[in-house]
Amino acid sequence: WFIREWQRNSLWQVLLRPVSWVYVSMVGLRRLLYHAGIFKSEPIGVPVIIVGNISVGGTGKTPVVLALTQYLTRNGWRCGIISRGYSRPAAPDTMHRPRANVIRVVAEPAGSVVMSDEAILLANRSGAPVYISADRYCAARTLLDDHPEVDVLICDDGLQHYALQRDLEICVIDGVRGFGNGALLPAGPLREPITRLGSVDAIVINGSTVPGHRDPDLELNLNLKNDAPTYSMILGNESLVRVRDGEQISIAQGLGEFVSKSILAIAGTGNPSRFFQHLSTLGFKAARTQAFPDHHPFVASDFANKDAQIILMTEKDAVKCKAFADDRMWFMRVDAILPDAFGEFVIKRLSALKK
Repeated sequence: WFIREWQRNSLWQVLLRPVSWVYVSMVGLRRLLYHAGIFKSEPIGVPVIIVGNISVGGTGKTPVVLALTQYLTRNGWRCGIISRGYSRPAAPDTMHRPRANVIRVVAEPAGSVVMSDEAILLANRSGAPVYISADRYCAARTLLDDHPEVDVLICDDGLQHYALQRDLEICVIDGVRGFGNGALLPAGPLREPITRLGSVDAIVINGSTVPGHRDPDLELNLNLKNDAPTYSMILGNESLVRVRDGEQISIAQGLGEFVSKSILAIAGTGNPSRFFQHLSTLGFKAARTQAFPDHHPFVASDFANKDAQIILMTEKDAVKCKAFADDRMWFMRVDAILPDAFGEFVIKRLSALKK
């Protein structure tokens, strides 16, 4: 509700503006204290890439992290991934660390999964070690202790986590929702002022019609005024995967097989409407939809009384449903499609750090 309301200005938001002024003052002071060295920002010994955003809600950071990890791996880099995570694991095959409760994320964890959905997705698909902790520095330090071969760390989110020193900041922007009403929390969706984009190294805009080096129309709509290289991203290479056993079919096959069946689309993401619109664009126009809160901990009872022959969900949601999934449940697998210039830019920056 807040994310929807933050797309416009209304009276209750105006009343919250003084609170936003206090918030922006605290954000600015904290950043200043890090720049002045009063708060310590610690290096980790290998290049660190932050993939984050300045607004609340899903902007597409995780697909960018996955695409970047795969690109760097193909080009000879040994990647590790760290993230905050949003909960604690119940599965016995995860690893607790006393320092800041660092957790190693395992692909396809056994038991009832209640750990970070994005982190499990990254572990499943990236092939890289994934560690989570509220303290990103501790997560990074633990990952490198366990995997000394890693020569670049990618942090999923963490643009505002200044305790971890970074070498490259990439900000992902939702090209559809943009910055909403342009106000900071709680009157608007922004974690930091739009001026923060003036200090990032690159910008990725999620929502272009065609991926390319720059998309002037989107940049104009977002009122971007900065010199950072800007890249457009789309989600593509779609396929459907049955949650229970991993059977994979094409979108065309899914449209043919599901045409006479009742379909329910669900999403527990930061921007459910993006998923629902994507399905509609692909041809699943008759699907009913149900949105859940971001990071919703799905359980079997969530699906017990669903009057649907097919249930479609995001890959992020599917990792929490595998333990109880039935044959109705499928997820859509997508990839972030970015221009080669984006990967080349990142490698050029990383290579310069080695010299």
